[in-house]
Amino acid sequence: MSEPLDEAFERAAGLLERAPSVALACHVNPDPDALGSMLGLADFLASKGKQVVCSWGNAPMARPRWLAALDGSGYLVEPNAFPANPEVLICLDTAAPDRLGLLRANAERAAEVVVVDHHRTNPGFGSIVILDPAASSTAELVFRLVERMGGGLSDRAAACLYAGVVADTGRFQYEATTPETLRVAAELRRHPFDHARLAQALFEDSSLGYLRVLALAMQRVAFVPEASLVWTYLTQSDLDRAAVTPDDLDDLIDVIRIAREADVACVVKQQGDGRFRVSLRSRGDTDVGSIAKEFGGGGHRLASGYTARHGPEESVSDLVEAIRRHRVTAADG
Repeated sequence: MSEPLDEAFERAAGLLERAPSVALACHVNPDPDALGSMLGLADFLASKGKQVVCSWGNAPMARPRWLAALDGSGYLVEPNAFPANPEVLICLDTAAPDRLGLLRANAERAAEVVVVDHHRTNPGFGSIVILDPAASSTAELVFRLVERMGGGLSDRAAACLYAGVVADTGRFQYEATTPETLRVAAELRRHPFDHARLAQALFEDSSLGYLRVLALAMQRVAFVPEASLVWTYLTQSDLDRAAVTPDDLDDLIDVIRIAREADVACVVKQQGDGRFRVSLRSRGDTDVGSIAKEFGGGGHRLASGYTARHGPEESVSDLVEAIRRHRVTAADG
């Protein structure tokens, strides 16, 4: 059983105060919350005289275009340059050890592993676990850890954490947005970074290729009324023709989910290794986090994902059956 959250914050703060050097890692294919949390905390620790290094476990470690809007990339190294046996490793926004990718072995050799996360499906790996599923984002938890340690944030660290909060709340639309979330965001916005430029980089910066592949995905949209499911798919050949990558399509699910007829939205997109990644969103009646966990993935109650064992049609067939089972279970409960 995990320790109380307040005690976890206290122990993590004490450990980080004593540590002369800290390695930070986030999940593979990082989103703004993962990278913003990692770079924001790295900058704060560096300001306290710590030696810091950051990475994530993809090879190659492709840097998302929007990363240029966050001033912190100087802390990043390739996975093969990451400390092999770190004394203190912080895992940010990482719902399970396998989400560390190539850096999982580094975490297994670390003397201390601090996990800072808000995914309900997180099993609680690590020697100190700051896990709060009620938090809007990992960036919100990092801000609370920084408050515990004291010393203040630089403007660039505040921008990094703000990126994590604003992205993981869907620009403050999702149900996880609480008064505490808005307090954190307000404190971060006291810093004079260009929040409008940051929002543009995060939400309004797509290529013509993305628009073309979006049009293709819209043509393929299908509705499964018995599962209250709307879904579409894209293959690697679709992406190649449009000169886009799977990471360029992270926002596609947010277009699909606006269909009022469905509670669950699903995008199945093929990765570079040939496997299909399934992204799920729910309007509120379906716990897609539990469904994703059934398929070896994870996430939140209303937003989750997993890697499918089959192609689009068979994967969606499996998903429909899982939705039915979970709804029957919920009704019986």
